[in-house]
Order: sequence, then structure tokens, then C-alpha cells
Amino acid sequence: MVKITVNGREHQLDLDPDTPLLWVIREHVGLTGTKYGCGISECGVCTLFLNGAPVRSCSTPLSAAANGTVLTIEGLDTPEGRAIQAAWADLDVVQCGFCQSGQIMSATALLTQNPSPTDAEIDAAMSGNICRCATYARIRSAIKQAAAALA
Repeated sequence: MVKITVNGREHQLDLDPDTPLLWVIREHVGLTGTKYGCGISECGVCTLFLNGAPVRSCSTPLSAAANGTVLTIEGLDTPEGRAIQAAWADLDVVQCGFCQSGQIMSATALLTQNPSPTDAEIDAAMSGNICRCATYARIRSAIKQAAAALA
């Protein structure tokens, strides 16, 4: 039995500890905002927070989250997260939307650690997040807008 807290709710899970956290969240906790992309931690689509740090949930085993705290896109309610989501909507960042929960989680992590990032810092922090629609310029603009709104 593994205990995790997801978006403030405690869950006791009788699952194989090697089960990827992505599938735990989607199939057993019932939150589907975190998406499956590549399965090898390369695309960033499955990014969520584990104990406050962004992780790729497709390759993070449930055992790594034991007694920990998970925050998904559905529970993202921090000043940085709200600012990022508002900027995303204001600048119409989303095209297909598939990668956006991972992009938003990574952008939130960036602003939490660096409230005033440069273009180069944004590019470096977001480089592990792939967008099939190539909305990278709008993503960078939204991060900058969110940073300005938080200042």
C-alpha cells in the first residue's frame, strides 16, 4: 500500500510500486489533465510537481512518490500558476492543446524559481518541452507576460 497526496487529497493505493506515476494519476486517481507523450521523459507532456519539483511522470515510479505530495494541472492554484494560465489564455497560446498541461507546469516551475527570466533562461527552462504545433514564440511571450503580472 502506497500513500500519496494528490492536489490536497490523500490516496492509499495498492499498486505495484514500479507503476509510472502518470498511470497512477490518470487511471487510479482519475485526473486526466496530465498526458502521455513519449514514455521516455523526452517531451515534457507528462510534467507535474512531486514534492514541489517538476518531474516527468511517465518515468517516475509510484515508489518515488510514496508519502509525497503530487500537484497536477487540475490542482495548480499558485500565484505563478494562475498568472501563467491567464497569460496562456490572453495570448491564445494553445493550438492543439496536447502538450499544454506539461508546458504550463514547466512554466510555473520556472517562474516559481526565477520570477523575472530572460529569453535565454525561458528557452533553457522550456527546452525539454516539445510542442508539435511549434507555439514556442507564444509560450515565451506568455511566460514574460505572467512574470510582468507577478512583479
